[in-house]
Amino acid sequence: MSRASDLPDDATLEAGGALIGSVLHRRLNVFDETIPAEDTTLFRVANRIHIVTRESTLGAQLLFGAGDRFDARLLQESERILRSKPYLRDARIRPVGYHDGVVDIEVVTQDTWTLQPQVQFGRKGGRNTGGIGIEEHNLFGTGARFGLLFKSGLERDSKLLAFSDPNLAGSRWQLDAQYSLNSDGRAQTANLERPFYALDTRWASGVAWRNERRVDAVYDDGREVDRFATHERFASAYVGRSAGLRDGWVMRWTAGVTVDERRATASPGSVPSSPLPRDRTLIYPWFGLQVVEDDFRETRNQDQIDRTEDIALGWQARFRLGLATKAFGSDRNALVFDSRLSKGFEPDTRQTVLVSAGAAGRLERGELDDTTVGAAFRYYWRHSPRRSLFVGVSADRGIHLDIDSQLTLGGDNGLRGYPYKFRTGQGRWLFTAEERWFTNWYPFRLFNVGGAVFYDMGRVWGDNLVPVPAVASGARQDGVLRDVGVGLRLGNSRSAFGSVVHIDVAYPIDREASMRKVQIHVEVKRSF
Repeated sequence: MSRASDLPDDATLEAGGALIGSVLHRRLNVFDETIPAEDTTLFRVANRIHIVTRESTLGAQLLFGAGDRFDARLLQESERILRSKPYLRDARIRPVGYHDGVVDIEVVTQDTWTLQPQVQFGRKGGRNTGGIGIEEHNLFGTGARFGLLFKSGLERDSKLLAFSDPNLAGSRWQLDAQYSLNSDGRAQTANLERPFYALDTRWASGVAWRNERRVDAVYDDGREVDRFATHERFASAYVGRSAGLRDGWVMRWTAGVTVDERRATASPGSVPSSPLPRDRTLIYPWFGLQVVEDDFRETRNQDQIDRTEDIALGWQARFRLGLATKAFGSDRNALVFDSRLSKGFEPDTRQTVLVSAGAAGRLERGELDDTTVGAAFRYYWRHSPRRSLFVGVSADRGIHLDIDSQLTLGGDNGLRGYPYKFRTGQGRWLFTAEERWFTNWYPFRLFNVGGAVFYDMGRVWGDNLVPVPAVASGARQDGVLRDVGVGLRLGNSRSAFGSVVHIDVAYPIDREASMRKVQIHVEVKRSF
């Protein structure tokens, strides 16, 4: 949005100690009827049906209010917070008037379509998924989500009831609850949290609970080779403190207690061919540290099609360490840790590099146990506003993994020309290169169309976690696996649900005789 020429710039307003006067909301419906192509009977009816997000819902997420000192950084961060909500397509905040040391602010938002009777279909790794139900992501304009879904997934079928409210009763508290009745068990989760919702937030607190029964499968060569029943119970509570934003950096301290229990038994009607996962009872206090650098950029046509994206380029690091002991009721003595580090770079205005690394697991008896260490590299080179090259490299290494912590590689996680969980082992790496096109084709004013030509290459190494049937000599390729393909992308910027529909046709270069010559991959994802 352009700024009126007679308004002082942000630095002048801040230096002059300007106070915020009126905060004006301009709430746009899903379709803009001032655009001739959107001034149709169908779109007008959709706008009448849709309940536009309430001013109170939007205002509860702003980091400033009438009477506060003007701070341009808070306007920018409030934009990012609003844009992160699925029920908003975009958000812009700007000064619109200045008089006698008082500046008026306008908040412009546009809604997405949030009520969706769902009929889903997907295919990846040679397996189909589907679903039917109804979901609302902006209940009565409050930002709350309600969903009733019947889903057929890769591992199980589910009947799901979900509710969440990101601003409970107009506060900063968030509630998320879900109940799932599955073909192999059931799951209940509940989370109540007041998070560090902004860089300058001084305290946080929350509780979480989960109780789940399911049947887990062990895979090799794209085939299920074993099954076992799992019962997991998890509960955690924490508090956090921070001094807020200081010289562009935030440091946050957290402390809490966690109960993590798992029991494994033979699945009904089957006899496991391998040892069951070891039961665990971990009860431990923990402390955590998070560091965030205030360095964000706006971009378009990177991982979304024709939508504003907020990219974190600053350093972000988190570390958590817990002490489980038999004295606290655990079944073993262990250090439980979780850490992650990320950073972004912009060598120039056309290139972006994002790198991250992490490690999570336990230290027991002086050795790492059920530990995964990984790193990822993502590179974007924009040839033009509507064409870019993407290169991604990731690697993970497992150390004394539990049986239910398999590292897998296949059509379900990036190697698009191969079946579901095609390879398993103690380590994996994956390389992907995509030439991406972001067209200006906007059929029916509903879908932004893009496309990609891609090449995937990856490998798994190390023994599988369970004994598997022998295969005929020469029938299995344990080296590098490669595929090439083309893909269609449909960016649904009008909806709170889908983001980007992927339709990929992939050819496996290192195909085994029993595999299909071509894999069709259909999936809805949050990114390109």
